[in-house]
Amino acid sequence: MPLSQERAPIYEALQEFRRKRVVPFDVPGHKRGRGNPELTEFLGEKCVSIDVNSMKPLDNLCHPVSVIREAEELAAEAFGAAHAFLMVGGTTSAVQAMVLSAVHQGDKIILPRNVHRSVVGALVLCGAVPVYVDPLCDTRLGIPLGMRLQDVKDAMDRHPDAKAILVNNPTYYGICSDLRSIVKLGHERGMLCLADEAHGTHFYFGDNLPVSAMAAGADLAAVSMHKSGGSLTQSSLLLAGPAMSQGQIRQIINLTQTTSASYLLLSSLDISRRNLALRGREAFRRVSDMAEYARGEINSIGGYYAFSRELINGESVYDFDITKLSVNTLDIGLAGIEVYDLLRDEYDIQIEFGDLGNILAYLSIGDRLREIERLVGALAEIRRHYRRSRAGLLCQEYIEPTVIATPQQAFYGEKESLPLEQTLGRVCTEFVMCYPPGIPVLAPGELITEPILEYIRYAKEKGCSMTGPEDPEILHLNVLRKGAC
Repeated sequence: MPLSQERAPIYEALQEFRRKRVVPFDVPGHKRGRGNPELTEFLGEKCVSIDVNSMKPLDNLCHPVSVIREAEELAAEAFGAAHAFLMVGGTTSAVQAMVLSAVHQGDKIILPRNVHRSVVGALVLCGAVPVYVDPLCDTRLGIPLGMRLQDVKDAMDRHPDAKAILVNNPTYYGICSDLRSIVKLGHERGMLCLADEAHGTHFYFGDNLPVSAMAAGADLAAVSMHKSGGSLTQSSLLLAGPAMSQGQIRQIINLTQTTSASYLLLSSLDISRRNLALRGREAFRRVSDMAEYARGEINSIGGYYAFSRELINGESVYDFDITKLSVNTLDIGLAGIEVYDLLRDEYDIQIEFGDLGNILAYLSIGDRLREIERLVGALAEIRRHYRRSRAGLLCQEYIEPTVIATPQQAFYGEKESLPLEQTLGRVCTEFVMCYPPGIPVLAPGELITEPILEYIRYAKEKGCSMTGPEDPEILHLNVLRKGAC
């Protein structure tokens, strides 16, 4: 029977289940909301009535054979993949399942250092060895760029035994590497090619946007449906190409994914996939138009730089995602995080993130032109009321790491906690990052240097939300005991 993208099998099964008025003597314990009236009032009776446990009519995510399996087949077709897996642990779980499916203890994996913490977390779990390709930085913007093809080739030449390569498609800022050529290089050398597409769901349904991982021939891709795809927070997809074993990937996923998958999340993936398959191209055409309009309006204010395709150079910036409304703020004398805070506290506008020199307003299918106008107006007022000299502002978002030990060796190694200022020259055993975007300033196994300490001090002073270490105040860091590595 041919697949129909107009179907939403999980949603349809839940609708049928609600009509039957089944008496629940199973979990969850709120029993369709009756046991927790405050929760029911907050979320709504319709919502809690489908917060149910796995059962035969609704299938089981750990071993799908009916409606979930059909939903995954529809997702695979919609995204041009051989296989698709519904994920309810966020794209972190998809990224980690992807890495764990590709490399094992002692295997080498080539990747850019500006990866999300979930990638390095996967290396802690599996014991694979990272081979970092340090991205170039844009000196004006202070942001890491993509991987140059020559740098990737050089890394492959130095490490011909590497088993896989991972590419950000795109970065948080919208920067894309030459994914097709990287995949071709990797496959010629017998390497699996992985893509972190947490911010690239729309590539599969957009015109005039960068190439998607599956279209580029990648073997695995982690896709954040909840970011630009419209599903509920924490829902995601893992896509696989024809060379990958569906059964083996499922086993890897089941090592860490819950056995009690939320049907709220599963149905949101199902409905959102249908929406994108039927209306995605039109929707993302509107998103692209809104982003381009906003970019022009913001650049006309003066002092801001909403960057776009003019950054493309065929190497470190091979392509650019025009839906990413990334804006450099340094010329108005404010760090990105300061503009981020002002927008929220003074104008009731919540953007995606602010770093040392930039902000990102995340545009997607739910945005409207009136909100764009409000953002532009607020940025104009911030420039008028808060502008100052940019003297003394740091802008560099990427500091090239010195790797001393593998993430797993450092994370599980014998450690001690030291005051931050006493950690210079020691090897970190934990993560330190601003979140969002969740790219580690320090990852387990890396040397703590003066530029890194300066970055941490400055980011804290400017109000960045820093996460990762055991010490929530980041007054102490865990480091390897001397002689432990």
